[in-house]
Amino acid sequence: MDGNDSGKCPVMHGASLASTFGGRTNEDWWPNALKVDVLHQHGKPTDPMDADFDYREAVKGLDYDAIKADLHALMTDSQPWWPADWGHYGGLMIRMAWHAAGTYRTFDGRGGGSTGNQRFAPLNSWPDNASLDKARRLLWPIKKKYGNAISWADLMLLAGNIAYESMGFKTFGFGFGRADIWAPETDINWGVEEEWLAPSENRYEDLEDTSTMADPLAATHMGLIYVNPEGVNGEPNPARTALHVRETFARMAMNDEETAALAAGGHTVGKAHGNGDASVLGAEPEGGSIADQGFGWANPNQTDKASSLVTSGIEGAWTTEPTKFDMGYFKLLFGYEWQLTKSPAGANQWEPIDIKEEDMPVDASDPSVRRMPMMTDADMAMKVDPIYREICEKFMADEAYFRDTFARAWFKLTHRDMGPKANYIGPDVPAEDLIWQDPIPAGKSDYDVAAVKAKIADAGLSQSDMITTAWDSARTFRGSDKRGGANGARIRLAPQRDWEGNERDRLDGVFKKLEPIAAETGVSLADIIVLAGNMGVEAAAKAAGFDVKVPFSPGRGDASEEMTDVDSFDVLEPLSDGFRNWHSDRAHKSREDLLLDRAQLLGLTGAELTVLLGGMRVLGTNHGGTDHGVFTNRVGQLTQDFFVTLTDMSYVWKPAGEGVYEICDRASGKTKYTATSADLVFGSNSILRAYAEVYAQDDNAAKFVHDFVAAWAKVMDNDRFDLAA
Repeated sequence: MDGNDSGKCPVMHGASLASTFGGRTNEDWWPNALKVDVLHQHGKPTDPMDADFDYREAVKGLDYDAIKADLHALMTDSQPWWPADWGHYGGLMIRMAWHAAGTYRTFDGRGGGSTGNQRFAPLNSWPDNASLDKARRLLWPIKKKYGNAISWADLMLLAGNIAYESMGFKTFGFGFGRADIWAPETDINWGVEEEWLAPSENRYEDLEDTSTMADPLAATHMGLIYVNPEGVNGEPNPARTALHVRETFARMAMNDEETAALAAGGHTVGKAHGNGDASVLGAEPEGGSIADQGFGWANPNQTDKASSLVTSGIEGAWTTEPTKFDMGYFKLLFGYEWQLTKSPAGANQWEPIDIKEEDMPVDASDPSVRRMPMMTDADMAMKVDPIYREICEKFMADEAYFRDTFARAWFKLTHRDMGPKANYIGPDVPAEDLIWQDPIPAGKSDYDVAAVKAKIADAGLSQSDMITTAWDSARTFRGSDKRGGANGARIRLAPQRDWEGNERDRLDGVFKKLEPIAAETGVSLADIIVLAGNMGVEAAAKAAGFDVKVPFSPGRGDASEEMTDVDSFDVLEPLSDGFRNWHSDRAHKSREDLLLDRAQLLGLTGAELTVLLGGMRVLGTNHGGTDHGVFTNRVGQLTQDFFVTLTDMSYVWKPAGEGVYEICDRASGKTKYTATSADLVFGSNSILRAYAEVYAQDDNAAKFVHDFVAAWAKVMDNDRFDLAA
């Protein structure tokens, strides 16, 4: 895994929409406006596939054996335009797969390799991803051959798996099923810096306290996947680097043992490239000329010899036999003392003292020449940090244990953002259930739904409690990494039951009435929670004059405490829920920003966001029972009243405290309602107001109810991956 020490502006160069059409964009004029368009970023207008194309079905028809055989052949088919180190592309393919998956972070579940987003800016032009465009070009003939049956997202990660296997390592398994996106992901906050590799201080309140890194970030610099390989801010100090490695990998869902295994297993093969002048490299793919055709970082000094390649500026292999998966990383790191030195490109790196000639790797192009191995500052951290060192010593004493630990960590790295195992496809999916996959047992589905609904109706729950509990259970879903949701009924388990937003006392009262029904019928509590919520919506619609049935798919299961990784679930806690008009003091952004963020994670469109929020207000589901945004005197009826009031010019809106407003009668000045910014943004933002006006129209009462029910059902079923399996 190469780093890169070039500091360039991360703003995309070349033709932009603004320059193409001869003017500034709305974002140029109003950079602080709520960016509602992120809710529609991956809709059909960007997707070139036919409307009925389903990648998850298409990949089931892939010739798995044939594509793996082709990838094995590719590994040793060196091309003169990008020659393979020692005639083997394994290290390059592993780095590509690693850097595709390694952008994942637990805070918001965004990043990762499950969308193929490494093809697009900014990732395709990050300094840390230098020359990975070459890996994708090498894969293109295989992508072209298998076409729609293999996505780029699956292919890039599969290539990393096959690379390891071709160098003698048995992987833990592989799951297909990652569908591609077709445009950059504009919802991901990679940082606020205005240049690549800006000083780490930009990301921390206190650089010496690594826990103060700004959320949701995980990498230490703009444009890096993990940490600076030369040390914190490029200053070598392995002990200090170890602290940043630990924090970064923890934010990417890895514990100390997994981190040490990944560092060792990742650097057991391949090499870094810095045998030349990195300053002469051409523009990154997004900044190149049309003639470059997205082929970035051109090296005017490159030859058809692999030893001439320059990527990060760091130069050398970590092990004696870099195309063989063995224990060589530990042998060199712990078998020698190391001293600080410089690469030919001027990068800081470490070299062994008095190394034996037979322990030196041969040149990447000329096997008659021996070269000095190297270690990065992050590698030295494995030796210097007492915790990492103890783990590495355990690995050295038991090779089988190291191989198993690394295999599992690599599998986790490359599959962490795929969600539950129901999303995995293909013959190599491991049978073992892993706790980070959030396992959920299959639930009962062949039961009399009407009979269960009758028991719920007799339980004595309020309509608001039924709707609120179902919503709180389902709202945790994150489309980013497909975690959370109502399936599993983890809302009754730690840590979710104690989250501030879930109102533990109210929740306990609801469960006292629903759990006996689950025990009596054998139906999962997860199904009963959702079914109760649906009943509440149906009753509210009927009270408004509309007889509707909310779609319901039985079969959810109930997870157990043993199936739930408490620490892992903590990151799913909402600190704000605009749909219930609640905002914690711990929230790090405004109500409206976090409302939009939640809507995007739930996979909602702008219209779905609008209709759901307006409906939730009139249903009386506000956190703590507040009246903010409840613009109706018919609470509990699914009416358009929220939108009618919001667009009524007989009212004026006045600030009444931080984030709170009064809705006053324009003629008398008397306060009629109160609201928060999460309410009034639907009148102030021009896009959201356009949606709000649709639902305020006299002729759209039925449409409002229909659209609310459809959006509600979507949220309830977001995590029902078993339905499509």
